[in-house]
Amino acid sequence: MTKICDFYCIYVTCENSVILMSQIFNKVRLYNFKMELRMSITKTFQVFIAITLVLPLAATTSARENIEVVGSSTVYPFSTVVAERYGRNSGGATPKIESTGSGGGMKLFCSGVGTQFPDITNSSRRMKKSEYKQCQKNGVSEIVEVQVGFDGIVIANSVISPVMKLSRKEIFLALAAKVPGAQKGELIDNPYVTWRQINEMLPDDEIEVLGPPPTSGTRDAFVELAMEGGCMAVPWLAAMKNTDKKAFKNICHTIREDGRFIEAGENDNLIVQKLQANPKAMGIFGFSFLDQNADSVHGALVEGVAPEFESIADKSYSISRPLYFYVKKAHVGVVPGIKGFLNEFTSEKAWGEEGYLAEKGMIPLPTELRRLTAKNTRAMLPMTGDEPLK
Repeated sequence: MTKICDFYCIYVTCENSVILMSQIFNKVRLYNFKMELRMSITKTFQVFIAITLVLPLAATTSARENIEVVGSSTVYPFSTVVAERYGRNSGGATPKIESTGSGGGMKLFCSGVGTQFPDITNSSRRMKKSEYKQCQKNGVSEIVEVQVGFDGIVIANSVISPVMKLSRKEIFLALAAKVPGAQKGELIDNPYVTWRQINEMLPDDEIEVLGPPPTSGTRDAFVELAMEGGCMAVPWLAAMKNTDKKAFKNICHTIREDGRFIEAGENDNLIVQKLQANPKAMGIFGFSFLDQNADSVHGALVEGVAPEFESIADKSYSISRPLYFYVKKAHVGVVPGIKGFLNEFTSEKAWGEEGYLAEKGMIPLPTELRRLTAKNTRAMLPMTGDEPLK
């Protein structure tokens, strides 16, 4: 009986152990299943999130195949020629070039990173400190600055009329909103109606000057080089530059708004056409447009120096400035062809002394500066933020 009981107890105990072990194994399998399910759901969710993030980027990236360039109307004809050459020689899409003015181009360029924003902006002046900060704020953190050459700003009239001979002081007196009065320190609303009222040696024609709007880099450079230069010829105004820079700039950079200066838009060709229609009017635009239209307009002598290729290159012509373009480094490798376009622009056959851009009126950089700039551009060296921006 004892043996039977022992056997039965052992059997029952073993059976219970088997049941217990079976329950344990089932629980382990259920736990593993739940863990695998949880991991599967997690991975699926991660993939979903990745697809959600990547697809819009991929769609944006493939949104266009051509380079987009905005900015200066002065640099526009040079960029257009380079774009056409690049498109023809590379077999790729020809870059799209828009003339928006330097200021307008900077605003578009600095709006953000992504193919909905321009890749490059042209500028007939250096990027301003405020523009650089705006770029950084909007995530445009790596910007490659490329100085491409020089240009002169001319004050021209029709070849039908005599060549004007002006000083920067006379330009300031003709176009400033306020000018010095009879007493030292006195400012009055600009009373001058004719050029002869400023200087009896000038023609007795009414002052009518066609020029670019405030968004133009040509306008920025003109007020800084010509207007401010004329301001400095008035001793008490020159002294103000050291004592009250804000007031000095307000006086010297503000153009009259009584109809004597007429904003003619960003299209310099339109100004040339209006000078042909009105021989007594004067127009402000870049040297390249003068060079391309020498049969219909000629430039005024400023401080006795004519705007010519050599005088702008050696800076004896006082109203000259550097030209730039700025590249969004984050777009290189995303938008096809940016490096190829930059290589074309900075090649000797394009911007060299005998290059095709010189034939269009662009004044080349000195040889060593040209070589260094080409090297830095091809290395895509971004601005540091320590540049002397104004």
